[in-house]
Amino acid sequence: MMLAALLAVMGVASAFAERTPAPKDAEVYIIWPYDGTVISGGKFWLRMGVRNMGVAPKGTKHPNAGHHHLLIDTELPAMDQEIPSDRNHIHFGAGETEARIELPPGRHTLQLLMGDHNHVPHDPPVQSNKITVVVP
Repeated sequence: MMLAALLAVMGVASAFAERTPAPKDAEVYIIWPYDGTVISGGKFWLRMGVRNMGVAPKGTKHPNAGHHHLLIDTELPAMDQEIPSDRNHIHFGAGETEARIELPPGRHTLQLLMGDHNHVPHDPPVQSNKITVVVP
């Protein structure tokens, strides 16, 4: 972070965000759907879980806490920057642990990534396994 401090003193904005330490043994996981689930109609309730870590809304800085982000059909984003917000990166900034999701027909990957109060992944990142679901 010495570079970030030097850039700040020089008045140069840094593209990199300071990362929040992850709690020891923190885990995030998808409760439902299971890997390989066939989602009839494409609509389902995504249920998200977290262990050894709290859930807090965006902008609320609590130690050992963060909020869920769902990655749909994409790879993990840069870990030193804010998680994007688009159709492939869904933010649950109100601290949600379940959400109604709709996917078009096809094969889709889903993965969770916890973000801190500024939507930046923790250090080390707290991410779930990637699962695949199919919408006929």
